[in-house]
Amino acid sequence: MITEKDITIRPDSAKLGQPIFPTNSAEFVNSLSHYYRGELSRMMSWRDRLDRTTNWAITGVGAMLSVSLSSPQSHHGVLLFAMVLVFLMLSIESRRYRFFHVYRSRVRLIERNYYGRILSPRDAIDPTHWMNQLGEDLRLPVFKMSHREAMARRLRRNYIWLFLILMLAWLLKTTTSVLQPGSSGIIHSTTELLNNAALGYIPGWLVLICILCFYGWLLFIMMKHRASTGELAYGEVHV
Repeated sequence: MITEKDITIRPDSAKLGQPIFPTNSAEFVNSLSHYYRGELSRMMSWRDRLDRTTNWAITGVGAMLSVSLSSPQSHHGVLLFAMVLVFLMLSIESRRYRFFHVYRSRVRLIERNYYGRILSPRDAIDPTHWMNQLGEDLRLPVFKMSHREAMARRLRRNYIWLFLILMLAWLLKTTTSVLQPGSSGIIHSTTELLNNAALGYIPGWLVLICILCFYGWLLFIMMKHRASTGELAYGEVHV
């Protein structure tokens, strides 16, 4: 534990206009408690922003599905636009998740090494290690993960299901021949599929290749960033 002799302060620091640091254990605990509440508040603020972006994406997908599936004559381009919209929401949420992860890491660092040690004093943890780590992070804050890794986490948690729903809806629109005058039912040839998948002057085969490449890229980043690092290394609940 930190004692009074561990934290020293110059008697004339207040006169010189310098910040007043804790002079004993009680003041240190009080400062740490206020700091912990501040970091927890910032973490919850960014967590709320994550929920808002997800809600926007779900609302957008629901609206686009209603427009596209409400009529057999509705063009499948609405679903392609929905995919672009959801990807935009995913990019925004990935950026927000990086900020959230910074503050969550600080909160968990204090909880694991300070409050956890209070509740379980048998754990012999060197306090200087996590205190130095937290101090360096405050002096030079950096993101704990890349934008692509954050995107992979949000994909696994929420967005992959939205993309799969849009993919199934798009397949439903393009594998039926209702777009052809005087015909209905399931298509029976690749030519019909490519004709249905065409988007204006863009041929159907090019649209199909773009969709396959896009979903393949999503699957690639999900599989690439599955390493258990950071909070995941402890097997903890994560967002």
